[in-house]
Amino acid sequence: MQNIIIVGLGGFLGAAARFVIGLWIGQKWGRIFPLGTFIINVSGSFFIGFLMVLFTERFMLNPQWRMFFVIGFLGAYTTFSTFEYETGALLRDSEWLMAALNVVLSVIVGFAALKLGEGAARIL
Repeated sequence: MQNIIIVGLGGFLGAAARFVIGLWIGQKWGRIFPLGTFIINVSGSFFIGFLMVLFTERFMLNPQWRMFFVIGFLGAYTTFSTFEYETGALLRDSEWLMAALNVVLSVIVGFAALKLGEGAARIL
């Protein structure tokens, strides 16, 4: 039960962070391209790579920290289902180029961010 609460608390904070950051980005730069979701997914990919290296290779911390940050916070913070919905909405609106750009950039830049996070954690 304790682990469920730890993941739940991390998830609550991650979902709240996703909401606030996505709203702020949408208000600041508009919603023609789903930039908020893109930035959230890329930064989440970076931090998952970064934290997993720290938690599994660099520091021997209590596994509950990984549950809180990686499973809870970042699991709720990253927005793959929102990414799918927004890409579908772009296709529905015949925004083929923006939909393709969203898919390609999210996958490639997200993966690059994951690797950068891993590398950053290894040089600490």
